[in-house]
Amino acid sequence: QVQLVESGGGLVQSGGSLRLSCATSQFTLENYAIAWFRQAPGKEREGVSCISHSDGRTTYYADSVRGRFTVSRDNAKNKVYLEMNTLKPEDTAVYSCAADLFGDCQDDDLSRGIDYWGKGTLVTVSS
Repeated sequence: QVQLVESGGGLVQSGGSLRLSCATSQFTLENYAIAWFRQAPGKEREGVSCISHSDGRTTYYADSVRGRFTVSRDNAKNKVYLEMNTLKPEDTAVYSCAADLFGDCQDDDLSRGIDYWGKGTLVTVSS
């Protein structure tokens, strides 16, 4: 079974920072756009960021995180990162990464075309 693994979640105070990682040992992430989603209790899943395949020249941020979150990729390490700064209590959610083969993050619905999903990592922001 193909696995994407997220790490880096945890408890942080409001205004703090966390860096999430998305990795797999089973395939080359370089060929995939990687999207980050989050789901808070009782809320729908939200696509928060995306980075296109290969050189990652295209990125996407939801309005709710633009200017605070930065997505990047290190193809040599086969990892994608989501740097989250100035965190707010409303950022509390389970964050998941997902892979879209040769994706370009242009779809209005980031979940369309996803090939693999991670199980998620919990981010809790205390006020």
